[in-house]
Amino acid sequence: MGDPENLRGLTYPWVAPEPGGTLEVAPGVLWLRLALPMALNHVNVWALADGDGWTVVDTGIQTPATVAHWEQALDGSLGGRPVWRVVCTHMHPDHIGLAGWLCDRFDAPLLMTRLEYVTARMLVADTGPAPASVEIFCRAAGWEAGQIEVNRRRYGQFGRSVAPLPSSFQRLAEGDVLSIDGRAWRVVAGDGHSPEHACLWREEDGVFISGDQILPRISSNVSVWPTEPDADPLGDWLRSIDKLAGLLPDDLLVLPSHGEPFCGVKTRLEQLRRGHDVALRRLERTLARPCRALDVFPALFARPVDDGLLGMATGEAVAHLNYLLRQGRVERRRDADGVDWWRTTDHGADT
Repeated sequence: MGDPENLRGLTYPWVAPEPGGTLEVAPGVLWLRLALPMALNHVNVWALADGDGWTVVDTGIQTPATVAHWEQALDGSLGGRPVWRVVCTHMHPDHIGLAGWLCDRFDAPLLMTRLEYVTARMLVADTGPAPASVEIFCRAAGWEAGQIEVNRRRYGQFGRSVAPLPSSFQRLAEGDVLSIDGRAWRVVAGDGHSPEHACLWREEDGVFISGDQILPRISSNVSVWPTEPDADPLGDWLRSIDKLAGLLPDDLLVLPSHGEPFCGVKTRLEQLRRGHDVALRRLERTLARPCRALDVFPALFARPVDDGLLGMATGEAVAHLNYLLRQGRVERRRDADGVDWWRTTDHGADT
C-alpha cells in the first residue's frame, strides 16, 4: 500500500502495478494495469477470485503488448488458473478488445448488458465505407474538407481494435446479482458515456468497480456520434450522476478504469456534476454570438484540440450543445454549406 494521497477531497490508497503484474486491492480483487496506444495510456482491469479460477472484468485493447501483458499475468500472479467468466463494463475497445480472445482461450462466457453487446457487434461489423451521415455530421460541426477526408479514410478502426467477439453472451441488467466466489456483486447501470454501462458493487465490504462511469482525475467522454446526431447523452450522463449520488454510500473503495482506486465517491460525483454545470455556463456565454461546434472548444476544454482529438472533442461539444437545445436555451441554424450555427435563444444575456 502506498502513502495515501489526498487530492481535491479524494484519497488514493494504492500505487499502480506494473503492466503484466497484479496488486490485491480488496479481498479476492486483483488490479491489472494494461497499456493503451493513445494519450490516455492505460486501462485498469480486475481479476476476481472465483473458486479455483477467475472472473475477469474488462480486458484491454487488442494489441500485441496487451496480449503479452495478459500472458505474463495469467502464467504469473494469476497462478495459471482458468478464467471462468469475462465481464465487460461497456463496449469501448479498451474494455472489450480482448474479450473474445479470453473467452475463446478459456471457453468462458461473455457477460454484458444487452445494449452494450449489440452496439459492439454493430460497430465491429461496420468496416466501411463511411456512410454519408459521417460527412454530414463533420461538416455541420465546421470541419474542413481535409479533416473530413482523413476521417473518411480512417472509418472502421473500431473493429481493428477488437478481437472477434463471441456470437452469444449472457445478459446483465440493472439490479442483477452475480455470485463470484460465493460473494454477491450487484449490477448498477449507468448511461451517457455509453448506452448501458454496467458497474459492479460488492455491498458487503464496499467495493465498487466503476468502469468509466466514475473516474477520479478526468471526466468521462460524453459524446454525440453521427449514428444519432440529435442524441442527448449529456442529459443521460447527468441523470446517472444524480442516481449514483443518491444510491452509493461515501465509504466505498471505487475501482475505476483509468487512474487509481480511490475513496470519496460522493465528493467525486459532486465534482463531476459541478464541472459540467460550469462548462455549460461558459458555453452559453460563448454563444452570445453564433458559433459552430468547433468554435466552442475553448469554453469546454482546458487545452488546444489537435486533429488527433478532433473527433472526441467534436462529439463532446455537440453533446453540450444538444443538451442546451433540448432545454430551449440555444437555437441551431444550418446554413447553405451544411454548417450548423448555434446561439443562445436570448441572444447574449450573460448567464
